[in-house]
Amino acid sequence: MRSRTLTLLAATVSTGLVLTACGANSSNSGGTGSSSASSSAPAAGGASGKVGVILPETATSARWEAFDKPMLQAALTAQGFEVDVQNAQGDNQKFSTLADGFISSGVKVLVIAPGDPAVGAAVEAKAKTAGIPVIDYDRPSLGGSADYYVSFDNEKVGQLQGQAMADALKSKPGAGVVQIEGAPTDNNATLFTKGQDSVLEPLFSAGTLKRIQKQPINDWDNQLGGTTFEQIFTANGGKVDGVVAANDGLAGAVITILKKNGLNGKVPVTGQDATADGLMAVMRGDQYMTVFKPIKEEAESTAKLAAALAKGDTAGADAIATGKLHDPKNNRDIKSVLLTPTTILAKDIKTVVTQGYVKAAEICGGDLAAKCSSLGIS
Repeated sequence: MRSRTLTLLAATVSTGLVLTACGANSSNSGGTGSSSASSSAPAAGGASGKVGVILPETATSARWEAFDKPMLQAALTAQGFEVDVQNAQGDNQKFSTLADGFISSGVKVLVIAPGDPAVGAAVEAKAKTAGIPVIDYDRPSLGGSADYYVSFDNEKVGQLQGQAMADALKSKPGAGVVQIEGAPTDNNATLFTKGQDSVLEPLFSAGTLKRIQKQPINDWDNQLGGTTFEQIFTANGGKVDGVVAANDGLAGAVITILKKNGLNGKVPVTGQDATADGLMAVMRGDQYMTVFKPIKEEAESTAKLAAALAKGDTAGADAIATGKLHDPKNNRDIKSVLLTPTTILAKDIKTVVTQGYVKAAEICGGDLAAKCSSLGIS
């Protein structure tokens, strides 16, 4: 959906900002498809019963299957729950059907990462009627009724991307920048853009940098992102000095076009999610940076909230969710856990590996073996 000595802290976030979740995130690799994982464990965290989890898709982001699924599975199991993790694969009807199944089976808590906020809100209305608490995970269902929200400071994600681009182009006054943004229906994408613009707009206004074009990409579609960037690039006479891409998947699509024109490694490109593909692109110099978000902490915070809710411990849940997300659609504040993202440059990649989010074997093969060695990654 961003230098690093990764102190992965849960942020007690600001009040009036519409802070939302990572959106989409990452490289254009799918996961294992629709996934179901079910297990039970001793009630190490004191909770019991079943938790249903619905993730959004795998087509535009590697994170959901590579990180979120196993980390949620482990964190919820550690709290003592039986866990069922499903993926809607970008299908709103499937998302609703999965939710109906969980609600009718009487899950203790429902955890959802909606691809469409309206669908999420409809699911939450059904869950509320059934007396089942809902946690919005990573993405909010604006206009909905979720009890809690767990994500990252997504405006900060955008600020990190914008600052990285400003740093990369500081020796090129008047450099032309293209912004390839996420889905306009995703509140996270809106926040990423807001964060980027908080850094870049003053530079555009001063003439320090020049905006060529800003373009959101429907559904975070990487292929569409690449086609759109190519059209912008061509219309501008094949000239671009920097590209703010909202995540690693879109960054990869942009880099493909730059390669066709012999400009990869010459034009800085931002990203987000610290995916394997994104990290490899950073090591090769094709991508300037990515943003790391501690998904393990996101999953663990969600599991702790779920355990409190399953026991009816509202005070305990409130002690975990000390931040706020303002939902402008129904003018309410959602109690939230908002975690801190971090910039990742090439020199910082070792930390991502050390933290266990990516294995060295995933990113250090072939032409990157020597680079990994020089960065101390093994």
